[in-house]
Amino acid sequence: MEAPVDEPTLRQDGAGVPDELERLWTPHRMAYIRGENKPLDASSGECPLCRIPHLGDEEGLVVHRGEATFVVLNLYPYSPGHLMVCPYRHVADYTELDDAETAELAAFTKTAMRTVREVSGAHGFNVGMNQGTIAGAGIAAHLHQHVVPRWGGDQNFMPIIGRTRVLVQLLTDTRSLLADAWG
Repeated sequence: MEAPVDEPTLRQDGAGVPDELERLWTPHRMAYIRGENKPLDASSGECPLCRIPHLGDEEGLVVHRGEATFVVLNLYPYSPGHLMVCPYRHVADYTELDDAETAELAAFTKTAMRTVREVSGAHGFNVGMNQGTIAGAGIAAHLHQHVVPRWGGDQNFMPIIGRTRVLVQLLTDTRSLLADAWG
């Protein structure tokens, strides 16, 4: 008969006794939780998505630039290769896009999916935009379309229980791979 496994116990001061669990530290997520890089108001002067095009590709994590839109890695990704397709123009609502912006946003979304699939073998994608703060937009003042790669079994306990996502590659390395493969 096997010996029983001791359950973790609490000391009188409330501190836990060491257990068998591993800890994954993701301190970079605290910047997102605190709202760093989010605009204080709806003006383009406060908008990080308006600042990105003025940065170099590596510094801004820009994967591709077009005439009306650009493609950038999400600084706080849901999964590796999480891209955003953004118009250069500071508009909040999809209905405010002109025809050229709408066409390029759609074309770049398709190319983003093909490129991510080629580079990473993604099994599927979540594609969409959250329109307005109430709909979950983190930066509601500047429209952006998310292209989130997905793999079978990628949603394990980490995001649900641990409120953590595990990324296996530096964002700069991911940006380079996608920029080089952009077609």
